[in-house]
Amino acid sequence: MVRAKLWLRCAAMHDPVTPTLVQPAVVGWEAKRRRVDLTIERPFSGEELLRRMKGWVTTDPGEVIEVVKKYGRLKVLDERELVIELEQQDALSRLQAELAETFKGEVDAEPVERNKG
Repeated sequence: MVRAKLWLRCAAMHDPVTPTLVQPAVVGWEAKRRRVDLTIERPFSGEELLRRMKGWVTTDPGEVIEVVKKYGRLKVLDERELVIELEQQDALSRLQAELAETFKGEVDAEPVERNKG
């Protein structure tokens, strides 16, 4: 298993940025005839988190997702950090090449070193 961090260009500052989940999404209900004191808290999936970046980055997150899905999957690691999980190192190399060609430097995938602790 190979992991990579996904970097996109910030639309405002043009720095490389990656979305992180600061706190889980909290969903509740409003009832028409009674009070409902129920909420669910859950983290976003990798794709949901990346889609939330629309308008904040210089590329369309949906297009980025389609490229990434050819090689691996987006995952929120430790309920906070967005990573791409790939089966093989060569898949990461192919993904990096397609990201560079498709998005002209606006999107990068950087290998994540595994902790050897």
